[in-house]
Amino acid sequence: MYKVRIDKFEGPFDLLVYLLENARMDIYDIKVAEITEQYIAYLKEMDELNVEVDTEFIVLAAVLIRLKSHMLLPRVTEAGEIMIEEDPREELKGRLLEYVRTKKIAEMLAEQEEYNLAIHEKPAEDMSEYLENPEEILYATEEQMVNAFILFLTRKKKVEEVSKRYQRVRKRKETIEARIEDMTLRLEEKFRMGKCKVSFTELLPDKPDRYDVTLSFMSLLSMIRNQGYDAEQKENFGEITVTRKLTADSDSGAGKEQADV
Repeated sequence: MYKVRIDKFEGPFDLLVYLLENARMDIYDIKVAEITEQYIAYLKEMDELNVEVDTEFIVLAAVLIRLKSHMLLPRVTEAGEIMIEEDPREELKGRLLEYVRTKKIAEMLAEQEEYNLAIHEKPAEDMSEYLENPEEILYATEEQMVNAFILFLTRKKKVEEVSKRYQRVRKRKETIEARIEDMTLRLEEKFRMGKCKVSFTELLPDKPDRYDVTLSFMSLLSMIRNQGYDAEQKENFGEITVTRKLTADSDSGAGKEQADV
């Protein structure tokens, strides 16, 4: 099932925890009326921005509204006495605590994954040949010793040559959002310097590889669709140039300047 990610919140409890922390409200003493108003206001704001809200967010809103009405209107017996019952916030408090605990565990696992991506393990070797006969006496002539030493130096030289060409590869994790932010800063800096067109290669990081080029190209497509930029490539495999997208206001302004001249 496809889930819509609202802003930086991955689910309704993620949003609710954010609102509680922002209001400096204790999970053990939730002010239901206040937090319900903030939660619903956020959903209305998303609706005004035409952002599709996942069903889970609507369900939690209904739970909060029911809880708010339950606390404002306590239950009364037939004799007119107020019924003393368990705090209706207990279930919500328990689910929030469980969510926060699970989120912290997920963050810890993500940190461990990031750390382990940079670790290279060496396969285990069979050491029984050396452990079973630790005091083995070597009988060799002077010529055999010299040949063995020459072979050692030759192998050592080969290992050093291979090591020069060996590069430790670490899996990279970079989002399109981060690359878009970097490319936008580069573009705006070029435009401030008076350039009307910026080549795609100028937006790439230093010493880019195939991963960098692919991620940057996908980011550029997103920038063209959402951020008011245009791109042009006059021939196959030719250089891509990026410009600002002309709007109706800029077109009319340019025409006015030509008329005045």
